[in-house]
Amino acid sequence: MALPLEGIRVLDWTIWQQGPVATMMLGDLGADVIKIEERVGGDPGRGVMSIAGVGTGSDKRNYYFEANNRHKKSLALDLKQPEGREILHKLVQQSDVFVQNFRQGVAGKLGLDYQTLSALNPKLIYASATGYGPNGPDAGEPSFDYMGLARSGIMTAVGEPDMVPQNITGGIADQMGAIMLAHGVVVALLARERLGIGQEVNTSHLGSMMALQGLNVACRLTLGKEFKRFYRTEAANPLWNHYRCQDDKWICFAMPQADRYWPDFSKTVGLPELEKDERFATMRARGKNCKELIAILDAIFASKPREEWMKTLKAGGDFIYTIVNSINDLLDDPQVLENNYVVDYEHPGWGPTKLVGHPVIYSQTPANPKAPAPEFGEHTEQILIDTLGYSWEQVAELKEKAVI
Repeated sequence: MALPLEGIRVLDWTIWQQGPVATMMLGDLGADVIKIEERVGGDPGRGVMSIAGVGTGSDKRNYYFEANNRHKKSLALDLKQPEGREILHKLVQQSDVFVQNFRQGVAGKLGLDYQTLSALNPKLIYASATGYGPNGPDAGEPSFDYMGLARSGIMTAVGEPDMVPQNITGGIADQMGAIMLAHGVVVALLARERLGIGQEVNTSHLGSMMALQGLNVACRLTLGKEFKRFYRTEAANPLWNHYRCQDDKWICFAMPQADRYWPDFSKTVGLPELEKDERFATMRARGKNCKELIAILDAIFASKPREEWMKTLKAGGDFIYTIVNSINDLLDDPQVLENNYVVDYEHPGWGPTKLVGHPVIYSQTPANPKAPAPEFGEHTEQILIDTLGYSWEQVAELKEKAVI
């Protein structure tokens, strides 16, 4: 079955995570992605063999690079040499999208800026990912994921009131920036199809993470106040909270119309006497006495294992609740597996493994997340000969000059 972006060629001049994940997502949708890598060393992400204190084990699998670069072809070039830039310019003339995430000014110094490349291909989509956006006093400042967390306000939005700013592991700002970058490219491709124009697309850690927190930012803009952090033990709505069970596993509830659920809930958890207790009979009363009620609920949920509570709640009413997963738990979660949010894959080098699936389900043109990341420079000769028409003699000469 055809994929949505089949026939679209993407030139991926990106490193680390924010840019590579965006082009990987386009590859999931069928785009032909050519990863342009520095001739010596390539994407520095290739050197990340452990991150956040997690080792890779004896098999030396580079999960970081693999997670960010499936579907791609690797072309190793020295872009500081005119022959290297000539190769890239020829590819631009045959491509639809150029993606880069280098610090502002780097592309211009190499003649790879939007003005130069769009002159070669006026319908080119030129997409850039930065830390803080293309304009403003800090537009040229370098950025990594951690900077995106810090600058966007999310570090002070998570946790409880007396906590210092909290880090969020896993490259969340990079990942969100990548999603917005891929979104921007697809929208620009649609505009090109409808209007016949190429254009420049810019996204950033800062803008992407503000979009992720849209409601909180909107509250500040409209009402002059940001959302308050609160203590779990003092949640104003005890039915919008999470509770620890006897086996140290947690259940999360989210019932904003709490009065609708309270009569059945109080009976189901074995506390029928609380239904009409004046301290808890209404949402307003429960909010006023939330600390007392949460202490009671903490004790009751701690009396049984989570699985037993899940069965009890299922039989007791139409409540809104779910389990609190760890990352480890996701691999066995039936919802994850049934929706292919994690997929099995026979990796050509590693054998049987699992991959993070594509997050969007298309009924007629499903994405394909199953592919390996390329070896460094794996497709250099193939691209030069098959795509650009170079001869073997010319390829040999480029190797001798250390262009490729």
